[in-house]
Amino acid sequence: MTDQPNGQTIDVALGQRSYPVWIGRGLLDNHARWRSALRGRHALVISNRTVAPLYLERIARGLEGLHWSQFLIEDGEAHKSFHNVGLALEALAALGATRDACVIALGGGVVGDLAGFTAACWMRGIDFIQIPTTLLSMVDSSVGGKTGVNLPAGKNLVGAFHQPRAVVADIGTLDSLPDRQYRCGLAEIIKGAAIGDAELFAWLEQHAPALNAREETALTAAIAAKVRYKAGVVARDETEQGERALLNLGHTFGHALETAGHYTALLHGEGVAVGMLLAGRLSERLGMSGAADTQRMQRLLQAVGLPTAVPAGFDAEQLLALMRLDKKNIAGTLRLILWRGIGRAEIVAGVNEADVLAVLNEATRGLG
Repeated sequence: MTDQPNGQTIDVALGQRSYPVWIGRGLLDNHARWRSALRGRHALVISNRTVAPLYLERIARGLEGLHWSQFLIEDGEAHKSFHNVGLALEALAALGATRDACVIALGGGVVGDLAGFTAACWMRGIDFIQIPTTLLSMVDSSVGGKTGVNLPAGKNLVGAFHQPRAVVADIGTLDSLPDRQYRCGLAEIIKGAAIGDAELFAWLEQHAPALNAREETALTAAIAAKVRYKAGVVARDETEQGERALLNLGHTFGHALETAGHYTALLHGEGVAVGMLLAGRLSERLGMSGAADTQRMQRLLQAVGLPTAVPAGFDAEQLLALMRLDKKNIAGTLRLILWRGIGRAEIVAGVNEADVLAVLNEATRGLG
């Protein structure tokens, strides 16, 4: 991988439903570009009460002449709920939104998932645009059309595949992103390299100090590399019938950790970081990979300030029970994304629960 110039377009190739991912600084104010993705005269901007005061006014200037309104939720994973989807649909009804209306998601992954699901539901599917404002959503959730909401039983158990019309990734929005949220995005970039790009993994190890410092050339290069990788996977397997499931490395463990912690103990990217390490340890236990790869993963995660241990107070049996609810499971057996070393992830069906529980027990007792 080599550094890329600031500002580029990556296409997600899905035939008639293909769309661009624009990456660069100042894109929020490039109204002519992103407004070209709107086909009708109605728009609903969905955001949260943290992001809206920062960026909504700039979006509003680009919506002049249209009939539009806003719907704001509180910040946090707990608000990605059916209740808020219902309120968003009521906002579309109050707007008089027709089938050529557009929902605009302005925020991170929670906003993007909820807005996309709302768009998928209104009149059986209307347009939406992703304007991600976190690094995590830029490199992951805004690309690929996965939308959904959480249930008390688990994360993202309800949703739909609904592709956006465009993704507007203005890296200027990352200037206001807290360090903890920023590091969550780095976890997703590391995950992409761990799955299928050993060269990118080595590049990330070399550029960890620059990424920690938010050096723009390195950051833009890392974002583009992860988006390009994910766009290719989505184009080949849009609805996760095979290869796309690999993008869930660490997610089965991570979602269980998030749910058990009531979405407050760990942020999503932090859960993925710990989850990837647990997947690596399970791979070791099953004889698929060696300790050197897991240790290398741990060093990189620590180099960018991500957690590598299960927080105190978590219970291994509870985590295993939550993992049984994962959408990738088949016929009541665990189906996990594991690896044979850096850049070589694979889908493993019928994983023995005793092995998973052994890894979880070590981790929850601080032995991992």
